[in-house]
Amino acid sequence: MSKDYIDVESKDTYRNTYNYKKPSILKRVLTVILVVVFGLSCGVLGGYTAVNFFVPKMVEEKLETLVNNGDTETGTYIPTVTVDPSGSSVAMVASVVSDTVVEIQTETITYASYFGQYVSSGAGSGVIISKDGYIVTNHHVISGATQITVRTKNGQEYPATLVGSDDRTDVAVIKIEGNDLPFATIGDSNTLVVGQEVVAIGNPLGELGGTVTNGIISALEREIEVEGQMMTLLQTNAAINPGNSGGGLFNMNGELVGVVNAKSSGEGIEGLGFAIPVNTAQKVVNDIIENGYVTGRVQLGISATSVNDLTSAYRYGVNRFGVYVNKVVVSNSPLKAGDLIVQIDDLMISSINDITDALYDKKVGDQVQVYVVRDRREQVVTVTLTEYKPQN
Repeated sequence: MSKDYIDVESKDTYRNTYNYKKPSILKRVLTVILVVVFGLSCGVLGGYTAVNFFVPKMVEEKLETLVNNGDTETGTYIPTVTVDPSGSSVAMVASVVSDTVVEIQTETITYASYFGQYVSSGAGSGVIISKDGYIVTNHHVISGATQITVRTKNGQEYPATLVGSDDRTDVAVIKIEGNDLPFATIGDSNTLVVGQEVVAIGNPLGELGGTVTNGIISALEREIEVEGQMMTLLQTNAAINPGNSGGGLFNMNGELVGVVNAKSSGEGIEGLGFAIPVNTAQKVVNDIIENGYVTGRVQLGISATSVNDLTSAYRYGVNRFGVYVNKVVVSNSPLKAGDLIVQIDDLMISSINDITDALYDKKVGDQVQVYVVRDRREQVVTVTLTEYKPQN
């Protein structure tokens, strides 16, 4: 009887019937290798197919579902990433905005009892904010200057005129004559966040115009005293040096978000720079350009002198330290030259800065109670505050 199957119990029968020969070791090794290679090829092909066909298809279908269904509850999204071909976004920002930052050189005539009259020089930075040549800088950069010169990035120099200045915010506006000048795009400092990258451009040491440094926003509302005024400033770790004052602080969109105005210095202090938020500066700039000064600021209507040492007391012929009225500059004021101001409302006065603090939140037309010593007697007078208009 013939068999349609192999009798597993009789190996010899199988070998004899089909002339079976045991394969050599080499053939068996080659067979194993071929099987492994084939398996790996299938795995790679399968993976490639999955990554390049099935996964993109799944993502595409998921995105289409999210878009079609308006899925906003989960907040799921895939952000679009723009690759910077230059490899450096700081370089791109610098290339766009550097032309808007200028060097400022000043000359000031100073009088001294021993040396007579002499000219001192200063340096700072500024940012062009209009194509016809308006430039924002710091009050302390141009304060007292009798001559202001602006140098643009291409080396061209312009004489500048002072439009107006505000010591409280340390903001000043100067102007050069020009047409179609490059100017900065104004950003929104209220949208800044701690850790956000920024770029500072200025004229450190008054000799290195166009210097670019970068860092982050380290803090948003730092209470810092600058030139005797308390200010709320942005803090950055971008390198800031003397001469950077008035320069620009830009976000990574190339928008002006701050006007550099201060640096903390001293042994062991690094990476502490400060800038005026552009939203603060812009309000002052607009007022200065439109009116020549910041409107709404109040005054007592006097000029005053602070006497805080024996030499000054001897010079002015007084026997008590404090703040004295040396001139009344408004009509119908109850104050008189020679008055010693000791208190305004509830605030004791020992310096001119104290007067500024006492009037800080006041409005034009408000009344304050001023305690003075006049003819060796203390008196209280009521002063109606008027608007401060700087004398040109």
